Amino acid sequence: MVEDSMASTRAVVFKESENLEGKRPKIEGYDFNQGVNYSELLNSFVSTGFQASNLGDAIQLVNQMLEWRLADEEPVNDCTEEEKDPSFRESTRCKLFLGFTSNLISSGVRDTVRYLVQHHMVDVIVTTTGGIEEDLIKCLAPTFKGEFSLAGAELRSRGLNRIGNLLVPNDNYCKFEDWIIPIFDKMLEEQTSEKILWTPSKLIARLGREINDESSYLYWASMVRTHKNLGCVIFH
Repeated sequence: MVEDSMASTRAVVFKESENLEGKRPKIEGYDFNQGVNYSELLNSFVSTGFQASNLGDAIQLVNQMLEWRLADEEPVNDCTEEEKDPSFRESTRCKLFLGFTSNLISSGVRDTVRYLVQHHMVDVIVTTTGGIEEDLIKCLAPTFKGEFSLAGAELRSRGLNRIGNLLVPNDNYCKFEDWIIPIFDKMLEEQTSEKILWTPSKLIARLGREINDESSYLYWASMVRTHKNLGCVIFH
């Protein structure tokens, strides 16, 4: 009886393994003895494991979108004559949407977003009101590094606001209000006198032009929007 129980337990604990060779990638990190090759380093994330693999998968997916052309697909039966044209199919690429929340613009990720827009690497931006506001505020005054543990009440007594471990002085919001109110007044006047209908995209493009600051992703988006062939639009 005991022997049967031990045999049963042993069979469960030492169950024969499924062979994963050739079915799953092996976990291997980057070998820095090869020097620092950023492309290979990023590629190695896929086989690093944990969250690095999720980032590696995302990088591969983005690269697929950047490299895709309509010419990679077989024409379907209901294609138009233009869609059948080889040159048209080779020039047709993915339309890239970039979505983010305001906290990323409050942080240093804003500079990455600005680079992507400046160099026409995305076609459409989808963000929140805060993602618009924070970009403009940072053109007027800096955000500072703090700590997640700082008490809100104590910061409030010093005229400071906390976004995670970032600190934003009250003065930044005052400067923003002083900057934007005259623009809104002028836009209202234009709406009345010139019958302009201010859609969210038009409003945001106007603010990007008005801020006229190359550190702003809205500034670059407004420049792209001015040149229709670049095809970048902001949705709010």
